[in-house]
Amino acid sequence: MAQYAHPEVLVETQWVQDHMNDPGLRIIESDEDVLLYEQGHIPGAIKIDWVSELQDPVRRDYRDRKAFEDLCSSKGIANSDTLVFYGDKNNWWACYAFWTFKLFGHEKCMIMNGGRAKWVAENRPLTREVPKLPRTNYKVRDRDDFSIRAFRDQVLRHVYEGKPLVDVRSPGEYNGELLHMPSYPQEGALRAGHIPGAVNIPWSQACKEDGTFKSADELRQLYESKGITPDKDVIAYCRIGERSSHTWFVLKYLLGYPLVRNYDGSWTEWGNLVGVPVRNLAAEKKAAEKAQQQTASSAPAAAAGAPR
Repeated sequence: MAQYAHPEVLVETQWVQDHMNDPGLRIIESDEDVLLYEQGHIPGAIKIDWVSELQDPVRRDYRDRKAFEDLCSSKGIANSDTLVFYGDKNNWWACYAFWTFKLFGHEKCMIMNGGRAKWVAENRPLTREVPKLPRTNYKVRDRDDFSIRAFRDQVLRHVYEGKPLVDVRSPGEYNGELLHMPSYPQEGALRAGHIPGAVNIPWSQACKEDGTFKSADELRQLYESKGITPDKDVIAYCRIGERSSHTWFVLKYLLGYPLVRNYDGSWTEWGNLVGVPVRNLAAEKKAAEKAQQQTASSAPAAAAGAPR
């Protein structure tokens, strides 16, 4: 992994198994399927539920400073701990939890390459025992709402200035055919499409079939071929910010992009805003086909009435 810009943030399953009992190391499982942890997890791993524990129950935002401090303290996480995140679905929610902890300024964070699926495929140990860790006194120094997070007004400025945006959703969502991923309930936004100027690079293209990340050369080719280069100010988005946190991790840590932010409001916010620009390729195609049909149907009538 030395080919990556920051290989120290990515660890293999064997490394985790060798170090799982190290003092000051906390393993954290964060899944889309919140019931997986109870079915079996890495021995000593802590569960963090992105819905009930990272999100504010009323406002669409993250927990405030005190609530995050209480969460970490209750989980037995100290400021000095090294955190190793893993989860299902190619680590997308693990990367989201990683990004959230970085938002609150936690210094030592890692991702286990290949996530839960790779650990299980290798027949490594699982347990249903929930660790009982002593409460800590976790303190947040500063929440970073500037260098790694983008807000809607900043995204709008990106659009008008022609700066790069990466839409990491599925092609159907990007084109405006879907409001959510295939096989999911189509909900979350009133309008479909993508932010004008955004290029579509689905988040999962950064991974191999076994869920591990592609090589640095493959990743550079994937993004630079679409104009997403390290000299630019890049914003990534998806539907609610979880898939784009995966792409943010790839660009920032594996490729070393100096300025890349995650728009966690993403399409759920943008697709519900009044007056912001939207590009809907499916609607444009339908309108063009309708205009073509109208032109074709009016041609015979015009020919019939033409002078001879």
